[in-house]
Amino acid sequence: MKKRAVILSTAVIFGFVIVLLRMVDIMLVNHDRFLAKAQYQQVRKKAVPVKRGVIYDRRGRELAINLDTESIFCDPSEISAPEKAASALSAALNTAPNVILTKLSGEGRFNWIERKQHPDLGSRINKLKIRGIGTISEPMRSYPKGRLASQILGFVDIDNNGIEGIERQYEKFLAARPEHVKVHRDARGNMLSDGMMKELKGNNIVLTIDEGLQYILEKNLNEAVVHWKAAGATAIIMSPATGEILAMTSLPDYDPNDASGSKPEQRRNRALTDIYEPGSTFKIIAGAAALEENIVTPSTKFDCSAGNIEVGGKKIKDAHRHGVLSFAEVIQKSSNVGTIKIAQRLGKDKVYEYIKKFGFGEKTGIDIAGEISGLVRPPHRWSGMSIGAIAIGQEVGVTPLQVLRAYAAIANGGYLVTPHVVSEIRTPEGGLVHKTTPNAKKIISDSTVETFREILKTVTQEGGTALEAAIDGNSVAGKTGTAQIIDPRTKRYSKDRYIGSFVGFVPADKPRLAMIVVINEPKGKIYGGTVAGPVFRKTANEALSYLSVPRDDSREKGLLLISTTGR
Repeated sequence: MKKRAVILSTAVIFGFVIVLLRMVDIMLVNHDRFLAKAQYQQVRKKAVPVKRGVIYDRRGRELAINLDTESIFCDPSEISAPEKAASALSAALNTAPNVILTKLSGEGRFNWIERKQHPDLGSRINKLKIRGIGTISEPMRSYPKGRLASQILGFVDIDNNGIEGIERQYEKFLAARPEHVKVHRDARGNMLSDGMMKELKGNNIVLTIDEGLQYILEKNLNEAVVHWKAAGATAIIMSPATGEILAMTSLPDYDPNDASGSKPEQRRNRALTDIYEPGSTFKIIAGAAALEENIVTPSTKFDCSAGNIEVGGKKIKDAHRHGVLSFAEVIQKSSNVGTIKIAQRLGKDKVYEYIKKFGFGEKTGIDIAGEISGLVRPPHRWSGMSIGAIAIGQEVGVTPLQVLRAYAAIANGGYLVTPHVVSEIRTPEGGLVHKTTPNAKKIISDSTVETFREILKTVTQEGGTALEAAIDGNSVAGKTGTAQIIDPRTKRYSKDRYIGSFVGFVPADKPRLAMIVVINEPKGKIYGGTVAGPVFRKTANEALSYLSVPRDDSREKGLLLISTTGR
């Protein structure tokens, strides 16, 4: 018995010594290694959900928001039975088991299985309690108005990085810096919240865009494209006094909720990325310059009876033959012959000076990525016929936004404004980060503005080229444009491909809106007054009603009432 007791005691003591040595090894000798291993098993870094800032229209209506979703991921090293796990997940995800098995058997410690799914799916996956499979909350960008203002807003990729439009241009404001927190796991590997999880949010952006005006513009432009079987179209509404873009669109467009299903030409904001020859809308340059330089008066006569004029050895014709026209009638009837004679009086240096004054050949400075400068050659690179061609809107490349800004200068009293689409940037709590202030410079005198504005009003009146742009109850000032497109094969002007446009402002005497409408390659009719004028009229009518702008005749009646009542 004594011998057995000694053996048992020795065994117990030996066991304690082994345990003690093991504890010394774990706690002292290899402490750091075992601590790291324990932390790896018990602690995980988890990404804190980051929500991009919301994008609002000028009235606080949401144009880009975030939806709560669940993403499913795996740690392949912790999955003991991949085939069994793949089979279980297949039923929940409605995905082939072999597809899932590839992800479960992958290298590394982290693989995505599905991204940004409905939260209910995440709950179903968690109920399976498969070790090595987890879910994480991820916000998904959503555009609740679908295609509305899509080329302005842009879109994001799967990781919520801005790719185009406002989403890209203001990425550093909209996106919060991603963070990670440590969360603990129990013996089964389940995550235990440490109570420190928080939600990160980016700054919110308020646009100058008005959802109502954007809808009106897109609706009417789309109807015109369908009616004229046009290849595309672009239109912009701007506040002429401040440069605020109230609506802007190009067709064809796309749905930013499904950007991957669209083509690059649908996503491009062609109002500021594509150039075209503007045709007669460019006659604002020769007309305003001649008045500003006191070379003409509204009644100055020009003989246009020949119906054509030779410039640099080539003849340029009028669309319709005229007789002797006053300066005002040259603009009203859009005479090429008369406009070229005006430009010849100015000389090429003065014409170029005013082209630059009105902002052509340079970026407008709008706060959206992708704007181009256009194409304007300096006088020393002009040919013998350039002064004639350029005066009537050929041999120059402009964007619709540049043309609209030029006419806004006539509407607002002679100031070249800087267009913008962002009004404010605010923190998630509402604090002001940035506020855009209007920027403008005086380019022409008040007298030139007043005279030219009156002439532009006659364009939509009897004898003008844009009767179909006229609005009942409000006077409209503007100009038509009909430009041939250069055939890329022949390098000559096409005989059956045109761009029809109209640009103007309303009410003419107290302008609230400046608008340009450009229709690309209409079929059946080609003239700007016919294909673009009606879009202007319909849009302006609805827009003025939407903004509660009174009719000109109602103001006149109001003044008459005040006069007769003695108030």
